[in-house]
This record gives sequence, C-alpha cells and structure tokens, in this order.
Amino acid sequence: MRRADRLFQIVQYLRGGRLVRARQLSEWLEVSERTIYRDVADLQASGVPIEGAAGVGYIMRDGYELPPLMFTRDEIVALLAGARLIRAWGGAAMARAAEEAMIKIDAVLPEKTRVRQNEVEIHAFAPEMTPQIRAHIDFLEAAADGRKRLSIAYNDSKGTSTNRAIRPLGLWFWGKVWTLVAWCELRQDFRMFRLDRISEMREMGDRFDPEPGKTLKDFYRAMEQDNQGNSAG
Repeated sequence: MRRADRLFQIVQYLRGGRLVRARQLSEWLEVSERTIYRDVADLQASGVPIEGAAGVGYIMRDGYELPPLMFTRDEIVALLAGARLIRAWGGAAMARAAEEAMIKIDAVLPEKTRVRQNEVEIHAFAPEMTPQIRAHIDFLEAAADGRKRLSIAYNDSKGTSTNRAIRPLGLWFWGKVWTLVAWCELRQDFRMFRLDRISEMREMGDRFDPEPGKTLKDFYRAMEQDNQGNSAG
C-alpha cells in the first residue's frame, strides 16, 4: 500500500470518536507499529485533530472531514483524457481503476466545477491492444511494485527466443508499444523488453531488494550519461 493511501486509511479508521491502538492499526494496514507512530505524528503535524500517544491509543475528534477535492476545469479535462488513454492503452485492471477514479472524483466535485464526459472531445482507440498485452501490463506492474523476480520467455527482433531471469523495475509506454525496464540477470545489465514479444512469464517465488547499480534510478542515470555522451560526440 502506498503511503498516501495508508494515511487516508488511518484517518478513516479513527473517524467516529473511537479509541484505536497503534497495534490494531498496524495489523489492519500490515505495517509495523513504528510506522503507525510516524504516520500519526505526520498527520498531527499537518493539522489533523488526532489525540493520544504511543502505548495509549489514538482518537480523532468528531466533525473532522477531509477537505473536498478542488480541481480547475483544465485539470479535470486532463484527468478525464488520461483515464481514456489508460482505458485504451493500459492493462485491464488499470483501465477499470481509471474509470472508477473518475467516477469518485465526479461524485465529490461541486456542481459548478464538474465537467461532463460528453463535453470533453478527447478520445483514444487502440485496436492493437490484445487481452494478452493488457494482462501482461497488469502482471508486470504488480511484479515491479512488489519487487518480485520473474522468469520470462522473450523473442527478439529476429525471432530468437531466450529465457531470462529478471528484476522488473518499471513500464514505459512509447505511443503504441509498451516496454518493461528490468535488470537482466543473464546479461547482468539493464534491458528493455517489448511486452508484445514476451510469450511466457511467471514469478520465481522470491523478492529482490534494491542494490546499488541495479535500480531504476541507476537506469535513468545511465541513460542520461549516454545522452550526454552522444550530444558531446
């Protein structure tokens, strides 16, 4: 769970004026009690009226509501266009989540700031997207987020197939093609794999920890150095 989502959930659990202990919150959110202490301290510092202390429990005064979402028309149009792009070019679960997010945003916006979907003439169509590619996107996004090592069968541009053990780091979209950025254990280097050339993939049953020289930041740094070298040449 992302930290922003966890902070939101803590507020939801504390609503209603009931006393909740850090241990309960840590069990519900599947994090350590120390993480809960830190999160609650940050919420208190930001003005959320939470009372209590470590070892005693926490309670939030009645009447506190999260501030309403406020977007400009341009921001709403951008969100709606992004949802449509994801619906056309994203994974199946990703597309559903984008649609649900737009419904929730629309439900809490004041009437005067709402932008009806039929008022936004921005559309996207992707006949090239197959159910297999959409499933790949969802699977790989979850694997990268969970730092799960994968085994894949990959066909290169010449049709040669190889089996790779990889550490998935992130997904890139190039307009019509999705690629996976990964650390390839076979080549001992970063590689980008086109999703439409991955024929098989499975989890290897273990997770990987970030290592110096093998992270997404290292990949970006290497790309930047290559670009600077090409520009200098």
